[in-house]
Amino acid sequence: MNKRLFVTLCMAGLVMATFGAKKRKAAIKSSVKTTIQQPTFTEWHDLQVNEINRLPLHTLHFAYDPSDFAGTGAEALDKKQSMNYLSLDGTWKFKWVANADERPADFYKTNLDDSKWDNIQMPGNWEMLGYGQPEYVNSGFAWRGHFDQQPPAVPTKDNHVGSYRREINIPANWDGKRVIAHFGSVTSNIYLYVNGQFAGYAEDSKVAAEFDITPFLKKGKNLIAFQTFRWCDGSWCEDQDFWRLSGPVRENYLYARNKDHRLMDVRVETELKNNYKDGALNITAKLQGNTACYLGLYDPDGKEVIVTGTDQVKNGVAKYQLRVKNVRKWSAETPNLYTLVVSPIQNGGMYLPYEIIQVKVGFRKVEIKNKQFLVNGQPVLLKGADRHEIDPDAGYDVSEERMIQDIMLMKRLNINAVRTCHYPDDPRWYDLCDKYGLYVVAEANQESHGFGYGDDAAAKKPEFAKQILERNQHNVSMFYNHPSIVTWSLGNETVMGDNFLQAYKWIKNEDKTRPVQYEQARRGEGTDIFCPMYYSVDASEKYAQDPNSPMPLIQCEYNHTMGNSGGNLVDYWNLIRKYPILQGGFDWDFVDQGLHRNIVKPMSIRVGKMNNEELRKIEYTYGGDYNKYDPSDNNFNCNGIVGPDRQLNPHAYELAYQYQNVWAKMVNAETGEVSVYNENFFRDLSNYSLAWTLLEDGVETQQGTIDNLDVPAQQTKNITIPYDKSKVTGKEVLLNVDFRLKNAEPLMQAGQVVAYAQMPVVTPAKACDGCAKQLAQGNGKKKMKLADKKNNEVAVTTPNLTFKINRSTGFISEYAYNGKSLLGEGGTLKPNFWRAPTDNDMGAQLQKKFKAWKNPQMNLKNIDVKKDKKANTVTVVTSFDMPEVQGQLDITYLVFANTGAVKVTEDFKATEGAKVSDLFRFGMLLQMPYSMEKSTYYGRGPIENYSDRKDCMRLGIYNDDADNQYFPYIRPQESGTKSDMRWWKQTDATGLGLQVKSCEPFYASALHFDTDELDDGDEKEQRHSYELKKSKFTNLFLDAAHMGVGGENSWGAWPLEKYRIHYGNKTFNFVLIPQTK
Repeated sequence: MNKRLFVTLCMAGLVMATFGAKKRKAAIKSSVKTTIQQPTFTEWHDLQVNEINRLPLHTLHFAYDPSDFAGTGAEALDKKQSMNYLSLDGTWKFKWVANADERPADFYKTNLDDSKWDNIQMPGNWEMLGYGQPEYVNSGFAWRGHFDQQPPAVPTKDNHVGSYRREINIPANWDGKRVIAHFGSVTSNIYLYVNGQFAGYAEDSKVAAEFDITPFLKKGKNLIAFQTFRWCDGSWCEDQDFWRLSGPVRENYLYARNKDHRLMDVRVETELKNNYKDGALNITAKLQGNTACYLGLYDPDGKEVIVTGTDQVKNGVAKYQLRVKNVRKWSAETPNLYTLVVSPIQNGGMYLPYEIIQVKVGFRKVEIKNKQFLVNGQPVLLKGADRHEIDPDAGYDVSEERMIQDIMLMKRLNINAVRTCHYPDDPRWYDLCDKYGLYVVAEANQESHGFGYGDDAAAKKPEFAKQILERNQHNVSMFYNHPSIVTWSLGNETVMGDNFLQAYKWIKNEDKTRPVQYEQARRGEGTDIFCPMYYSVDASEKYAQDPNSPMPLIQCEYNHTMGNSGGNLVDYWNLIRKYPILQGGFDWDFVDQGLHRNIVKPMSIRVGKMNNEELRKIEYTYGGDYNKYDPSDNNFNCNGIVGPDRQLNPHAYELAYQYQNVWAKMVNAETGEVSVYNENFFRDLSNYSLAWTLLEDGVETQQGTIDNLDVPAQQTKNITIPYDKSKVTGKEVLLNVDFRLKNAEPLMQAGQVVAYAQMPVVTPAKACDGCAKQLAQGNGKKKMKLADKKNNEVAVTTPNLTFKINRSTGFISEYAYNGKSLLGEGGTLKPNFWRAPTDNDMGAQLQKKFKAWKNPQMNLKNIDVKKDKKANTVTVVTSFDMPEVQGQLDITYLVFANTGAVKVTEDFKATEGAKVSDLFRFGMLLQMPYSMEKSTYYGRGPIENYSDRKDCMRLGIYNDDADNQYFPYIRPQESGTKSDMRWWKQTDATGLGLQVKSCEPFYASALHFDTDELDDGDEKEQRHSYELKKSKFTNLFLDAAHMGVGGENSWGAWPLEKYRIHYGNKTFNFVLIPQTK
């Protein structure tokens, strides 16, 4: 122990003396039991026996030896460097069997010859290491379709069992200490043996299992052996929507403690007083042995705040309150952490510590007042995401590096809250959330979705009371001290009943500082927050408008981002920002759960600089990809904001935009006056600068930076952007503003854009007539020839142009300019009403409901040809009957001989009163040569965007290519569309091709895939983006209207009404203009 700590402790001793500390005569003897309950091997299918000899769960902390470090204990400490720590990671002998009745009964014996067993790495899910195969089901239990018995029965067949053995050398300096085995997470259970003796049994696979193994140890080598089952009775409570994997993950280690004097548990609670300015820290420490207690509190900079101690230990419990004036409060925006050092010390004498424990403390207050959820007195908005623990190569074994990557992405996406769905996470995750600032809804490992929600559901019965209560007790007991945890969640998707009500009451009695939520409790007893999942936009507004609504509404799941999804998020957040009782929600979910088909070293695939075509080649798997025997719910586990390798999915940009914390609006475009609103609750904008750019018809003409933004939290301030409007000549003028970090912040770089906006300065007037006149005149009159009677075609030719329409089909058969074909071989320009159905489309069965529009019959009625010699133009009108959709379609081609341009009008006349479905899109498809793959466009970009998911993309001029415009969703579907196009150029590398213009903003994309290649048909197939075959065309999709992608859910919800395309009369006008080198 260093001199400084010795002096500090002596000072604490002086303080304790004022409380009348007395030297006691003897210490309490070791409490290690010598009689150990033995297993019956029925525990794995007995709902009432969930543990044997397991140590009580406590707030997770590590006890350092005083000689481990040279400071006060407030420094950053690493338990792996402690003399009290011994890792269990590494190579173990391993035996895997396919059925539970084949498991080796003698796996633990010291004389067992395991030389022929395999080697396996720990930690690791054995399915990810070549034993068994990953299985994905959403609900219905992992044995769905193969086992129909009721609980507590558990299958024997297909119930894989893994047996592990390893010899461990116990350090010599552990002699005389208590040794505890810590297993961070073992699915689904663990039978533990040490040197052939039974040490304990545990279930609840998502919290640590600890066992006192001191009685079984010997000096030198010791045999550790354990056995774990794929399924046990606890699996009835672990029916979560994720990959079903098995084995030990997280941190697994042995650690040594003082045998007779130690800290058993410590809980901290913080209060804020005097209008939330001053802090109070309530400490409850459970101690073993005849000890006093030292307490030292250090501020976020490591400076000593208070050092004290107490010998007021009654029945092994010491309670103390520390007060801190003008405390630096913790919030997700300002994650200030104090450090509390707790040590059991000798009672009297030299006051030397037996061990030293460090607890991170965040002073914050959570409460619900006036139907609002408050943090430090403020009605914060929870811009949340649900997060499963998943790595595409390591399964449940998520490294700390991956966790930090996830938080860095959350900061990038303006996510400030996370729900641990649907189980407690690795303890390191909560540490990181404390450190970097995320509000956490901490959920217990409880989901019995497969039972359903009926009155007779098994989870309502008394036999499940113990499981449900214990799992909530474990959750609270382990993670009580984390300031990031602002709400406890009782579990997920299990029928509400008395079992959950009792768990709710236990938590409310145990922790009076946090609310408790449970989705299935609805608005009644058993929850403090109305936390539905997939509550519609309309229902949310009705709740907000109802004066009888009893509590804040924070959706535990919403905006189901499965595949090409994430629409109407703006509609949710317009309501959230309007109604105080609505305070956000948790997007489902953070990361696609796709796995790599070919396992590589975790985090070795770096996607940051990959384009979409490179991403497409990564082989991801989803449910059903491994075999046809296991039940599967297909790609329902691929619904992340980010992809498996943490690449941003397109809808991530919209979420980041709607979640941003700074907003700008135009006040006066003539003077450049802009309002800036700081939506943060606890920080000003002093570390932000505003970078601005003026765009004239998409081209940057002026720019600048404003460094000082003096805008307090929750305030608005008007500032003047110093552009010179007198120099503006563009027809459409836009102001872009970026809010950037001036100085780096944790996990965020200096210069990083944290919010942005685009505002109109000059709005263009329509000028279609002038455009048409220019196209007609060109650079002089060209000699034109019209042939409309020969070769079954209408042909318009000039020295530069060849334009032909087939009289049998009514479609273009040839379009060439300067001898260069603008159509791919066999390609044409044809009406298009269909998109490859998205996951949301298929969930709502729109691929069937809209099927009339997929390949509608088009009966050519007439072709009318007119030549205007004066204008030097030809007009061709092709008319079609469309009986399946009860309408008539006319396509008009106005050919400008002087320029080679063609004005196209697609006009659909619907039958009044006809009952015909909505449609996905109204537009046309131009099949261009494959080599014409280069796109330049003026519209929203550069990421795909749709009518209900476009606010995040600003208008501008962008360049792209056809390969990159297809985003490789794990299951192929519609992709690449971009909205509000002013014009679009599609050319080859030399610049030869076409420009498309329209009087009205339109939608467009260019892909190297045919729609049929992306379309599964009526039902989903087991397909992947990496398997797609390229088209022989560059397909240029042009739409007057394109239905939104939706986002309320992926199993029935349509896009909101205003984003749909209803049956009716429709017209689309655009011009094709040849481009030369």
